[in-house]
Amino acid sequence: MEISAAVKAEELTFSEVPEVTVDFPGDAEQEAASGSDRTNLPEEVEPGVTYRDIRVDYRIASRLTDADRLDEED
Repeated sequence: MEISAAVKAEELTFSEVPEVTVDFPGDAEQEAASGSDRTNLPEEVEPGVTYRDIRVDYRIASRLTDADRLDEED
């Protein structure tokens, strides 16, 4: 499964540096990845700085790797 989203803004100012985490909960064996492509926005933003004409394309992907569990669901 893959989920993607795109966000654009003319201006964006952070009052504080956000803490961002991605978690893939559950007990099934899985492969997972996430990542972003940013335009005019650094990986680590600074509080009080106004970023202009930004775009963020974000993707999250995950797939089950536990073949025995998949067989049980059939």
